[in-house]
Order: sequence, then C-alpha cells, then structure tokens
Amino acid sequence: MVLGGFLAPVTLIFSLPGTPAATAALLLNFEAVATTLIAATIFREWVSRRVWIALGFITTACILLTWEPTGSLGLSLSALGILLTCVFWAIDNNLGQRLSAKDPLLVISIKGIGAGVITLILVLVTGEQFPDPSTIAAAMIVGFLCYGGLTSILFLLALRGIGAARAGSLLAISPFFGVIFSLLLFAELPAGAFYIALPIMALGAWLLVSEKHSHPHRHPAIVHEHRHRHDDLHHDHAHTADDPPLTSTGEHSHMHAHDEIVHEHPHQPDIHHRHSHR
Repeated sequence: MVLGGFLAPVTLIFSLPGTPAATAALLLNFEAVATTLIAATIFREWVSRRVWIALGFITTACILLTWEPTGSLGLSLSALGILLTCVFWAIDNNLGQRLSAKDPLLVISIKGIGAGVITLILVLVTGEQFPDPSTIAAAMIVGFLCYGGLTSILFLLALRGIGAARAGSLLAISPFFGVIFSLLLFAELPAGAFYIALPIMALGAWLLVSEKHSHPHRHPAIVHEHRHRHDDLHHDHAHTADDPPLTSTGEHSHMHAHDEIVHEHPHQPDIHHRHSHR
C-alpha cells in the first residue's frame, strides 16, 4: 500500500517532467532488474545465468539513460527518481508475491483504497488544487485499466503463477510500448544516448522473456488453500461435497493436500515450485 500505491507513483509524478517521455518509458525497465535482485537475494528465487546476463544489459542501458553531463555529478536527478520509483515497485512486487495466493480482487481493493486515502491526505496537506471533473474521470479510467485496477489484479495472478522474478521479467516488455506511444503522442525526440541504450535494452528484455527452465524436482507433501484449476500437473486431488463448485473460469478455492512427488517439466518459481537448486 505504502510502497507500490503511494511512494512509487508520487516519486514518478515528480520525476517525469524532467525526463523525455521515451527515455522515461525505457528507464521503467529497471523495475525488472530490481524485482529480480530482491527476489533472488532476499526471497531466494532461483535465477539462471541467462537472466543475470539480461539484467546486466538492462542495467547498462539504464546507466546510459541516466547519464547527463550537465547534471549533478553527471547524472539526471529526474532519471534517478524514475529508478527509485522502480525500486519501490520492485519491493511491492516481491511483497505482493507473498499475498498472491489470496483473493486478488480483495488484495488490490484494500491496497488501492488505502493508497488512495494516503495520497488524498498528502494532496490536502500540501494545498494542491483538484482538477476539473472531466480530467478526474479520464484519470480514473486510465488508472482502472492501466495502473491500480485491472492491471494490478492481472499482475498479482502472474506473481502467483510464475513468481516475482519472472513476472517482473515479462513486465520488461511494457516499456517498449511506452516508447512507441511517446513517439506518437509527443513531438519531443529523445537524446542521443537513447538510441544506444534502446538496442541494449531490447537485447536484455529478449533474454529475459525467452528463458526456459526444466529439471527433475521434488514436491514435498503439503496442505494449503488457494484458488486453482484442475488442468495442470499439481491439482488432481479428490473433492468432497463440502468443497465449492468450479466457477465459470474453471477455478475454485478450498483446502487441499499435495502428496510428495518427484517429476520433471518446464516450470517457474510459482507457489508450488519454491525448491532449491544446485
């Protein structure tokens, strides 16, 4: 609520005016780097050598985009603000992954309402003026579709299914759409370093999203509850009359048991694949 819903967007809003739109869009790829670093070092998600190489490319591109000879210490403070935004969102992603087995609509509703109240208090304290009703309505539509509503629910489901590091990696595709829209909407062209950073960033993003991972692994016996389907390899359990029926999407949630099993198939560090690696 505080990191992802309040600190990150407020920091981003103050950082955007000093950064060209296309550059800002590319810098948001640092969220994938920060998310993966936290997931690997603190929460012990396994990350392959290919991913580390990809993160190196993206970080190099971010350094190029942050460099500004006339800025403080040769760096753009606005660009650094966008990188700090990515760090806030990266922490939010990893904490959200711990809640991903819960009802996503409930989690996002609580997070959104709480962050909205905190932001509203900041607005009132600082004496900011409210925009006109049409601007508020447009902002709410964009927010629901692209930031605090539908997107957040889908991302929470992705955190559950593939883990924070991989979800953050796939998110690395979105800034390239931001670059395309920025070039269509704004006459402002990015600086020269942008054209060097763009192919480096694209190579890093491709390495991230094209990663494959498969090896023999063991699932210990466990009893837990979360929303699940029955068309995968891990949910072939029997049901009782007390279990809820399947919804129209083929899912339901109830307490269920997993027997110990050893097998091999392509997988990601979802809630059923938190095993260690050699």
